Amino acid sequence: MKLKFQFLFFLLFSLNVFSQELLPFVENFTKSNYNGDNQVWSVTQGKDNAMYFANNHYFLRYNGVKWERYSLPNKTVIRSVFAHNEKIYCGSYNEFGYWKRENGIMRYYSLTKDKDFFKDASKNEEIWKIFELNGTIYFQSFNEIFIYNNNSIKRVEVPFLISYCFVIDSKIYVASVNRGVFEFDGKNFIYIKKWDAVLNNVIHAIAKNNNEIYIFTLKNGVFVEKNEKLQPWNHPINEALKSEVIITAKFYQKNKLVLGTASKGVYIVQMDSGEFININRNNRLSNNSVLSISVDKENDIWLGLDNGISHIEINSPFRIFSDNTGELGTVYSIAASKNGYLLASNHGVFTYENKSLKIVPNSQGQVWNVKKIDDNFVIGHNDGTFLYDFKSYRKINPLNGGWQLKKDLYHDRYIQSNYLGLAFFENKNDFSQYKRLNTVYRPIKDFVQTGQYEIIASDSYRGLFKIKYNEKLELVSYLNLTEKNNIKSDFGVKIFKYKNDVLYYINSEWYYLDGVTDVLKKYELFNQNFKNISEVIPIDDSSFAILKGGLFYIINQSNDHFSWKLIPKKYYEGKIINQETRIFKFNEHYLVNLDDGFLQFESNKNNFINQKVEIEAYFNGKILDDEANIPNNQSLTLHFVSEYFGNKKSTLFYKLNNQSIVPLTDGKLILNNLSSGNNSIEVYFTNGFEFVKTGEFSFTVLKPWYLSIWMIILYFAIVGGILFLYYRWNKVRYQEKIKLKEEELKHHRQIMELEMEAENKLKLQDYEKHILEMQVQSKASEVAGKSLSIAKQSEMIESIQRILEEEKNINTVKTKIKKAIKSNAINQREWENFEKNLIQSHEEFVQKLTNTYPELTSKDIKLSIYLRMNLSSKEIAPLMNISYRGVELHRYRLRKKIQLNSEESLSRFMINL
Repeated sequence: MKLKFQFLFFLLFSLNVFSQELLPFVENFTKSNYNGDNQVWSVTQGKDNAMYFANNHYFLRYNGVKWERYSLPNKTVIRSVFAHNEKIYCGSYNEFGYWKRENGIMRYYSLTKDKDFFKDASKNEEIWKIFELNGTIYFQSFNEIFIYNNNSIKRVEVPFLISYCFVIDSKIYVASVNRGVFEFDGKNFIYIKKWDAVLNNVIHAIAKNNNEIYIFTLKNGVFVEKNEKLQPWNHPINEALKSEVIITAKFYQKNKLVLGTASKGVYIVQMDSGEFININRNNRLSNNSVLSISVDKENDIWLGLDNGISHIEINSPFRIFSDNTGELGTVYSIAASKNGYLLASNHGVFTYENKSLKIVPNSQGQVWNVKKIDDNFVIGHNDGTFLYDFKSYRKINPLNGGWQLKKDLYHDRYIQSNYLGLAFFENKNDFSQYKRLNTVYRPIKDFVQTGQYEIIASDSYRGLFKIKYNEKLELVSYLNLTEKNNIKSDFGVKIFKYKNDVLYYINSEWYYLDGVTDVLKKYELFNQNFKNISEVIPIDDSSFAILKGGLFYIINQSNDHFSWKLIPKKYYEGKIINQETRIFKFNEHYLVNLDDGFLQFESNKNNFINQKVEIEAYFNGKILDDEANIPNNQSLTLHFVSEYFGNKKSTLFYKLNNQSIVPLTDGKLILNNLSSGNNSIEVYFTNGFEFVKTGEFSFTVLKPWYLSIWMIILYFAIVGGILFLYYRWNKVRYQEKIKLKEEELKHHRQIMELEMEAENKLKLQDYEKHILEMQVQSKASEVAGKSLSIAKQSEMIESIQRILEEEKNINTVKTKIKKAIKSNAINQREWENFEKNLIQSHEEFVQKLTNTYPELTSKDIKLSIYLRMNLSSKEIAPLMNISYRGVELHRYRLRKKIQLNSEESLSRFMINL
């Protein structure tokens, strides 16, 4: 019977090894992360909270942000590390010593240099374990123990081959290879006879829990001391462990055990309940061979693997179920079953019970909702509505795309929103009978009852609608609220019922509805606290969740104040389902649907934990002190190092130079293009209500070289030189300008003199011209006098003619005529002078006239001169020795020659010519 039980357990155990479990978050680090070797032989946490690893040829340090890699001076393989006070002790091949952190880097100090510890038979020793007891450090190889105390080292040879040493209740137990266990008192090795049961076994761990000592053998399982007698551990897992290879084991907290195996990963056992989980390469680990185990200050587990490092947040309230096979798909709804959960995904309906995931037969396809009603599950499927009771899965109605199924708040019935609108089920025991609201033929994704016969619903695409119906489920009215309120952008409206209020999130604004006027009014309390979110998720009457900026928050309210609990992004990064994220509460557990699984946490309350954060600044790979100076236009790398690695490590935020607070994504920040002068960066975390400052780093960015003090002095010298040269140049230029001005004045004076001389000449010319004009006028007067004289002679002739006519005595007439002729002969010369003077006095006019009208005769010119002198025809007649009529005739002919219009005055023409 016992053999049968063992066989069944092995069968169950083998199934569990490949099952899918709800597991803690596991963070894996590979060689590409830490840039080291494969095997990690030892792990320890230093007083500075950093984790240290023995990684073959490398000594690794990890502070949660940055990996550091070092080598021993002799480049040998490192087998062990151990943290004590400020030092990290290190053991390797024919070497041991310690590391200390100085100026931001680890420096190694050898304890065996120039000492003859490793010679003859000991020349190939390796230090596989380091431990401490009462301030004394012990270095253990397979054949020797080195005791380091007060800067002195004592070497102790062991008379048998050691596997490892262990400290329990201030006693050192030395596990031999196949010869049992001995107690070491500092000098002697005393065999422990009561532990004969482990003779001929290789022992890889000895630990104490609840006053019981456990011995972990390599291939023969676990033994426990009870009543001073060592016997096999009475736990179902022990039979399975006998077929495993136990590499290492460690108790942590109370009644919790972690076991590392060579090929099946790690087992984490709850000692009081007997429950255990197996984390291996099939579900979380990157490698199945666990070489070392360490527990940090958060009681989380660090594993050194045959290839890599794993950090298991075993002490975190968060658990993750993830289907690595891809069979499950995206989870949209979760319901609690008797032994687990029922999951609705885009691949069908799945049961998750006893760490096993199975698809419900014939349920393949898109499933939106699963609702537990009594002992049945109503399934909203893409192909209709189905019923599942763990015995059968059957279609109960053709209503496809059932997004929501809610209890009617006013009647004993259920309401479903689906692809075609709303459906009512009067009998919860018979969902095959239903009634739809007539004419409401649109996909309704979510809805809320706001009255006995009133529903507010949101379309799957856009719009918010108020639907009224009567007791016969006949549609009374159908109102588009966003259209009525002139809200243009109404895509993806979210309905949120919180406490006694129904709120609507439309286009990044929160509203509530005035039921009388159907006016959507802004809800200021939520607009002040929850604008620009991407998702709001109900939890219960006192809490809800939001997605904002890619971060997931649980919100709890106290009066008008809200507490924000930030869920670390690493638990859901890349797995959140946009617009379909939901939270399901079962007992004290909260489940969030994700791609390929779900996230479980134990409480939605804000368990704020204060923490210390150090800011490490690096410039060109060297760490800087606070208030350090860095050159201009250079990059500064900042690491924000928390004292925690797991769940207690809060998401951090930073503020640079009093700018807005920005979240930190990975604890690392690179600053570029920093302005010169004093700079400061402050780091915060949130306690749910406000940002709490936890660290600050100040630094000064030096001015660029071209703005340094010496360059400024040089600039002043250059500017002074330029100003001096400019002054000298201006002075020379001024002197030249004065000379030029003097030359200019000299030339101006000369010009003035020339101008005055020219002006005098002009005046002289004007004077001479005036004299000439006076002479011309005199000549003209003379001509006029002659003309008058001639006129008088003409008159005399006329008077003589009258005498002749009057006188009858011929002798008397003859005598008088002779006298007149004699007088006329004397005046002939005067007439010739007259004509000559006449021409000379009008020489310019005559020349102009002859040039213009060359066909004019001398007689025409004389007439033109007389006309220019403004003489009348009567006055011209005697001057030309012709009659008055002859003058008129001659004037007519002259007008024709010069082609003068009859309307124009001939005299005026000659005057103006």
